[in-house]
Amino acid sequence: MRNLTQAEAVERARLLTVGTYDITIDLTDGSGNPGDGTFRTVTEVAFDCAEPGAQTFIELAARSVRSATLNGSPVDVSGWSDSTGLVLTGLAAQNRLVVDADFDYSTSGQGLHRAVDPVDKEVYLYSQFETQDAQKAYACFDQPDLKATYTWHVTAPAHWKVVSNSVVDRVEKTDVGAQVVHFAESAKMSTYVTALCAGPYHEVRDEHDGIDLGIFCRQSMAQYLDPDDIFLLTKQGFDFFHQQFGVRYPLPKYDQLIVPEFNAGAMENFGCITNAETWFIFRSAVTDYEKEQRANTILHEMAHMWFGDLVTMRWWDDLWLNESFAEWASHWANTENTRFVDAWTTFLSIRKNWGYRQDQMSSTHPVYCEMPDVAAVEVNFDGITYAKGASVIKQLVAYVGIDAFVTGLRAYFAKHAWSNATFTDLLTELETASGRELTDFADQWLKTAQVNTLTPVVEIAADGTYESVVVRQSAPDSHPVLRTHRIGVGLYDLADGGKLVRRDVLEVDVAGASTTISALTGVRAADVLVLNEGDYSYLKLRLDDRSLETVVNHIGGFESSLTRALCWTATWDMVRDAELAARDYLTQVVSGLPVETDSSLVTATLNQLRTALTFYADPAWAPEGWARLAATAREVVASAEPGSGTQLIWARTFIGAARQPAEAAVLKGWLDGDGVPEGLTITGELRWQLVQALSALGVLTGDDIQNEHAADETASGDKESATAYALQPDPAVKAEVWAELTGDAEPANWRSRALLLGFQHSTQVELTKPYAQKYLDVAAEIWAKRDSEPAQEFLVLGYPAMQVSPETVAATEAWLAQDGHPAPLRRLIAEGKDSVERALAARACDSAAV
Repeated sequence: MRNLTQAEAVERARLLTVGTYDITIDLTDGSGNPGDGTFRTVTEVAFDCAEPGAQTFIELAARSVRSATLNGSPVDVSGWSDSTGLVLTGLAAQNRLVVDADFDYSTSGQGLHRAVDPVDKEVYLYSQFETQDAQKAYACFDQPDLKATYTWHVTAPAHWKVVSNSVVDRVEKTDVGAQVVHFAESAKMSTYVTALCAGPYHEVRDEHDGIDLGIFCRQSMAQYLDPDDIFLLTKQGFDFFHQQFGVRYPLPKYDQLIVPEFNAGAMENFGCITNAETWFIFRSAVTDYEKEQRANTILHEMAHMWFGDLVTMRWWDDLWLNESFAEWASHWANTENTRFVDAWTTFLSIRKNWGYRQDQMSSTHPVYCEMPDVAAVEVNFDGITYAKGASVIKQLVAYVGIDAFVTGLRAYFAKHAWSNATFTDLLTELETASGRELTDFADQWLKTAQVNTLTPVVEIAADGTYESVVVRQSAPDSHPVLRTHRIGVGLYDLADGGKLVRRDVLEVDVAGASTTISALTGVRAADVLVLNEGDYSYLKLRLDDRSLETVVNHIGGFESSLTRALCWTATWDMVRDAELAARDYLTQVVSGLPVETDSSLVTATLNQLRTALTFYADPAWAPEGWARLAATAREVVASAEPGSGTQLIWARTFIGAARQPAEAAVLKGWLDGDGVPEGLTITGELRWQLVQALSALGVLTGDDIQNEHAADETASGDKESATAYALQPDPAVKAEVWAELTGDAEPANWRSRALLLGFQHSTQVELTKPYAQKYLDVAAEIWAKRDSEPAQEFLVLGYPAMQVSPETVAATEAWLAQDGHPAPLRRLIAEGKDSVERALAARACDSAAV
């Protein structure tokens, strides 16, 4: 496809005003059955040109072009290619272009994706057009600021449901028993949020506040769908956003489709949301963590209806604002108007930690950065764009106040509805509403990279009062920017029963290298002093010695899960920064986490501990660490309430931590139905986790995995069995999997991901060592020949991150020294090297702790 540059987009937007698209698409084979391989689209687009006689181009990533006419005259298509688009010359003031072309169905998750359900062999289609993949389904001016209206006419098998952004106007039957679904003209929108989904979807409908609500999923997954909870969260979201934004959701219907083989979590197509099945439908028991993640996704995509769809970024340099706002708003709405009142704890422990990790890589970038072309955008859907950006918005809300922030938002939506805007436009409205000058704030937080660390320096007088409390701010030498932080300072006293009672909280501004909190001079010293209480700012936190000692022994004493999360995050940052040994972190986790009640915080911390044992622990000691974690997990499972979320979380932990033969025997017993703890049901994804763990340990054979797959011949079974197969500690299996991953016959997106997830394992480091160089040898080829998302997944998941050695660093540096690699590819490879270098430093710290 053409890699659209910002300069090209600016010029084309200056030249053109796009009015309407009329899209006729045939999804059948001509005899009323689902098409296979290609589909035909006739696109008619009306647009004006500011300079008659000029020329432009329209994107068209088709297999072949049958014909094209411009204002009734044939267009020469001999020079067309999907990498250049179709050149249009001699434009009139008013133009009508008709393009008739054949397009390929996608198996990469980009464009019009085609999935076949292994249960009933039914075909399901859905579109995924962000950032510039609408051109894979129809001819279009594929950039966000050329908005238009769309009218779809879709020929499909008679038993299919067909869903798009607008409502159905009428349905006609064809002579061969198919149907033609004619949609009403859509609202004005950008190409990347247009949508088309089709297939024999199971449909459930409801209504709320005048909005027609729909939920769709595959027929074979309908038995697991819980529409009541999804509808409840949807209604709560609409109520909250209507109240806060002052502008009603502008469409008559709101459909949420749960689709197979989806690459991301969800996509904000206007009125036609697509969601990944793995996030939305649960085939076995789950914890509140999974349910909260689903709620957050529902609210994130809904927030986009205003911020992204109604008002859209002009160019992709404001992608951060699009995603950051939805990220912030979803947690805000979750906290204020759903049962997930501790959503900000989840934001810190899950999402914000993603931002911290991304921001400390060599590829770090400002939240706002120039996007010279779409290729640069593709790798910027990262922790900085989402989580750090949302953290900056949270800090901005604290800075101007929530009332002023909401007032500014309402003015922004009212002024820019149905058009495109920039962050400057939003900042103008926030300045007007708050009366505060925000340019310096924006420059400080949005145009600089990396993260600051705040460390309290505490001196306590003989009478037990603070002699001085100074906050020292530091920044890495590579990005020596010190920012202004609006933070809370919490004072906690240790009470009977180990409770930590908050005595007071101060709001202060920290600026420069050193800030003295004079208000604390002479105040009785607290047992714990917590900087960034409330988690308003984006920073790395350290504890003073007195506070750290108390927290290690009494972290469960904090009533607020957010405060507990702040302390857990502080210790995790120290592990990653090679200031705390992985074995000492393990001791803290196994002593303090079993009493933690917040499932998101438990899940996040256990994930971090597994990362520490895999990458940051001295390999000579790591088996002892895994054994301690496994023993702790078994103890918690045995004492937990049967069927509880706590039992499930720690059962998963035991499965993932088991390394020793005795532990593997317990897992095999669970798989066979022997010794299963009361309340634990070994079905669905939990059973597959057992299979995968036993496969990695060499307990199960390929035949065993095949038998498990035969009992679960579903899309989930296909995916999970592929991962289990790749996990086998067999050189022949690894060679076979690698050949499939890198061969000319590109595997479907779901299969590639599943195989990559099983290819490397912490018990198989020597087995996969030869593939470190093989990965570097094929990286450029994979990037060149595959769609962006599958290529990125290969490069991220396939990097030999478990080969923690100077040799891996040297080999990667040699690859990076080669000329000719595209910048986005170079960035992904460099990030892999960053992870190995960090692991080397952390392992040295852990070794020194012996």
